Amino acid sequence: MRLLTAHVAMVRETAHDLSPTGLHGARDALIELVRTVLRHEFDDTEPRLAPALARAAMDLADEHLTDPDLSPATLARRLNVSVRTLHRAFTTAEESVTAYVRRRRLERARQELLAPFARPTVSELAAHWHFADSSHFIRAFKKQYGHTPTRLTALSDERKRPPQAPPGP
Repeated sequence: MRLLTAHVAMVRETAHDLSPTGLHGARDALIELVRTVLRHEFDDTEPRLAPALARAAMDLADEHLTDPDLSPATLARRLNVSVRTLHRAFTTAEESVTAYVRRRRLERARQELLAPFARPTVSELAAHWHFADSSHFIRAFKKQYGHTPTRLTALSDERKRPPQAPPGP
């Protein structure tokens, strides 16, 4: 059912950009998903289902980003597919399952860093978003955003300060 729901949502978001051939493919995938739901089985060799499976996994991952046990194996188990099938589905996406989860966790951590009040420390963020330690979090953050978390907050604070008046004569 998650796959079916994710596919319908994906088609709804992209239908206006699809060509007639794309719409036909989306319809065929929808029919296959409905058949799969009705038969209670999943054909993991069906290439038209891969985007819907990847979208369902992304949606599920987004719901559980704070879960310390979030992993490809957990997602696959919840979606009733093998880990291999899940990884194959993500070949249609631009990143692996693990990279997707890491990127989304970093995005959420960045949002918390840019909050005007009650900013968590780097160590708190690393622990909350399940990075091995602060160093690992800082390296991943810098790779994703080009700045360390501390530098990002400093830049954000500088932008929020009112401009200083030039010194008088």
